Amino acid sequence: MAFGYQGKVLKIDLSEQRFSIEKPAKDFYRKYLGGSALGVYYLLREMPPKCDPFSPQNTLVLALSVLTGVPISGQSRMTAAAKSPLTETVGDSQCGGFWPAEMKFSGFDALVIKGKAPSPLYLYLHDGEVEFRDASSLWGKETGEVESRIRKELQDPKVEVLQCGPSGEKRVRFASLLNMCCRANGRTGMGAVMASKNLRAVAVRGRKYPSLADEKALRELSRWGIKNLDESAVLPISLLGTAEVIPYQNSTGGLPSENYNSGVFEAYEEICAEKLNAKLVKRRTTCFACALRCKREVEIKEGAYRVEPRFGAPEYETIATFGSYCLVSDLEAIAKANEICNRYGMDTITCGATIAWAMECFEKGIINLHDTGGIDLRFGNAEAMVRMTEMIARREGMGDLLAEGSYRASEIIGRGSEEFLITVKKKELPAHMPQVKRSLGLIYAVNAFGPDHQSSEHDESYHPESAYLERLAELGLTRPRMPWVLDEEKVRFAFRTQCLYSLFDTLNLCQFVFGPSWQLYGPSQVVELVRAVTGWDVTLEELLKAGERRLNLLRAFNFREGIGREKDYLPKKLFRPLRGGPTHGVALKEEELKRAVDVYYEMAGWEVQSGAPTREKLEELGLKWVAEMLFSKGN
Repeated sequence: MAFGYQGKVLKIDLSEQRFSIEKPAKDFYRKYLGGSALGVYYLLREMPPKCDPFSPQNTLVLALSVLTGVPISGQSRMTAAAKSPLTETVGDSQCGGFWPAEMKFSGFDALVIKGKAPSPLYLYLHDGEVEFRDASSLWGKETGEVESRIRKELQDPKVEVLQCGPSGEKRVRFASLLNMCCRANGRTGMGAVMASKNLRAVAVRGRKYPSLADEKALRELSRWGIKNLDESAVLPISLLGTAEVIPYQNSTGGLPSENYNSGVFEAYEEICAEKLNAKLVKRRTTCFACALRCKREVEIKEGAYRVEPRFGAPEYETIATFGSYCLVSDLEAIAKANEICNRYGMDTITCGATIAWAMECFEKGIINLHDTGGIDLRFGNAEAMVRMTEMIARREGMGDLLAEGSYRASEIIGRGSEEFLITVKKKELPAHMPQVKRSLGLIYAVNAFGPDHQSSEHDESYHPESAYLERLAELGLTRPRMPWVLDEEKVRFAFRTQCLYSLFDTLNLCQFVFGPSWQLYGPSQVVELVRAVTGWDVTLEELLKAGERRLNLLRAFNFREGIGREKDYLPKKLFRPLRGGPTHGVALKEEELKRAVDVYYEMAGWEVQSGAPTREKLEELGLKWVAEMLFSKGN
């Protein structure tokens, strides 16, 4: 009997408006588990090499896991995978909310979407049924209106809607997917891929609840989490939201400011969680079956920046990129920029970071008022930041250029603008600084889909006085190092925790709820969870191998696309000294990073010269079919 999963992968051909259902065997689910690994499995199987990200040949996979939809905190997540229009590498992005659980209840574990519809449509999945519905009247509409219209048309206010927005329709390269109008598959441009297929939304509803192997064990694990939440280190995020880390980041010199020129922001208290909650937050919200309740809704009824609650509240990354990156301390303006991104469907990290890059170009005289259409795009100008966000969303004026992301915009502008980039694989850095967290910088460099702050554990958890060493010891990590060290043991820490976080993106688990340090549940409890849901007698090492398998699948996709070690670097700006605060004068060292990449490749079982997975490593992970694809004659 299938426990935890439905046993059905829905394959959609939009060009022909046909579908088929694939029923993978039990051992397939145990091997790939779901989420990101399942997504890239189908990309490698279904998509031809080197296709254009906007072509009908690009495949979009929306994948759940064997844990999605069960009654415990942190499981209602989905991975979207396709070739990224921003990075041209594998695209990979996760979301939370209620849509993932509801998709599982609709009767399917994953959607594999190919082709391009002749005219706009949306999919409606309900209790194992599939409908293609006309979306012509939805095209060009903002996300809130689309969600309301679909629910009205289907006569069900509980239908969950995943959608691209108007920015995806205009092929903003960092367009996102959204459900609940504020839960985003934010990074790598998955919204632009969906829109390029004339697919506006996927609506889901159902009552096909997954069976459980050991309902009692799951119930006990769930109750343990609820009971221990108030004593856990994740409680501040529950009470205040992710912005609670702003004072800590600033105190360590690790709050990216002025487009990564500094690690401190003088006005950080104006954008902190306490101010956000006191001034703007209307209520706390949550994802399906989650006790953490870390989400917020913001409401601004008066003034220049009116914001509706349904579009959520800015998270830490959003506050940093639109705030400290741009030297903007106006919290209402930041909340408005967040709302614009969610109305139109854009990644807040790339959007805010691209504007910060443009601000530095403006201050250096590389672009001027003529280029910006009269907008005074200097650091600290909140009004200009909000206006440019709108222009990017609509591809108006200079926003049309910035909608390409800062890397491509720099290629077009030239004139030394590349000196101010903070991109890896054409994707902007998130708001955790490698100068302070050295192993995180290594992961930014080698990560298959570009820099990501949730692909490994952060350095401060592995220092000698850390409160989390007992949990990290479960991963065999017993030799803690100081945060600014990047020796062989720190590389091992990066790789082992990357395998764990890769597992989380395969099981589609929330990294606030599950993790190796401050999170609610530790690694051994993830093993208990998988056993309770599926009945499989898994071990932690087996699950870590599943995470490693996913890393090799991602890497194999890139290698097939002609992307190897030459893309595993960090931007020049990180090797220049920072200004101000505890990290004044601090910079990364190129030789140190190069040595760390060499050591990382050796640990991963990849070729040091090319960065490609070796045949031996792929076969060890049960990926012989991938090895044959990569190393057969003619490839």
